[in-house]
Formats: sequence, structure tokens, C-alpha cells
Amino acid sequence: MRSALMPLLTLALAFSVCVIANAASPLADRKVLTLEGAKLIAAAAEAEAVKNNWNVVIVILDEAGNLLYLQRMDDVQIASIEIAIQKARSAALFRRPSKAFEDQLVGGRMAILRLPGAMPFEGGEPVVVDGKTLGAVGVSGVTAAQDGQIARAGVAALLKKLGK
Repeated sequence: MRSALMPLLTLALAFSVCVIANAASPLADRKVLTLEGAKLIAAAAEAEAVKNNWNVVIVILDEAGNLLYLQRMDDVQIASIEIAIQKARSAALFRRPSKAFEDQLVGGRMAILRLPGAMPFEGGEPVVVDGKTLGAVGVSGVTAAQDGQIARAGVAALLKKLGK
């Protein structure tokens, strides 16, 4: 009888160790935005800009607001480089489109100007996959609404590629 229980007890012990090891893991697996993904977003955003004859700066940042990819089209104002970065950083760090801050400011909520890193101009869009913010797109060079249109086109292309 004892020899028949031994394999069963060994299996139960091994299962328990695996469950405890997984529950107590100090690391998590997560998806990250790759350079390939950033280039896909930028290509779709550029296509939207070209279709409308708009010259812009397109930036893609990771979830921490660090630069992954930057593209400056011909004849765009130099100031748009930093503006696009700030729009994207705002979208990445606050996990919402930069237009959310613009809307609050237009609605009279001046306190929004005191939020560190909040850029109250449309054109920054978070890249959200399966409920997780993986990064953001920032666009600058035309009107804020047009910048937002271009940024959303880039995000939509990535989501389409992922089947989302």
C-alpha cells in the first residue's frame, strides 16, 4: 500500500511546488512595443499625413516615455520635434490621449496646467493592447485635430495587424 501511495504523493508535492513558485514569482511576463511595431505605426501615420498633404513629426515612445522612433518629414517646423515628443510622453505616462487634457483646459480646468508632463494639445495617443499601455504616438506639425487624426491612424494600423 505504501509503495502505491508514493508516486501519488510525489506528484502532489511537485504540483504544490509549481503552484507556489508561480504565485510567488517576483517577475512578470509582459508585452512591449518593438522597433518593428513602432515602424509599423509610423508608416501608417505617415501614409495618413501624405494622403492629406501634411508635413509632420511622428514619434513613438515606449510605456515609460522613452524614444523608440522619430520621423521628421520634409519642411516641417523644427519646434514640432519636441512638441510631438511631449504629446506622446503625456499620452504614455498618463495612459490617455493628450486631447483629454486639452478638453479639460477648454472646459475651464486651469489646474491641468500644473500637472507635470501633461500636454494639453491633441496629437498624443497611447498604444493600448489588451488593456495595457505599451507606449504612445505623438504627432506635431499641422493643427492639433489633424495631428490627432494622424496619430490615431498609426495606432489603428498596429491594432489591425494584431487582429484587435
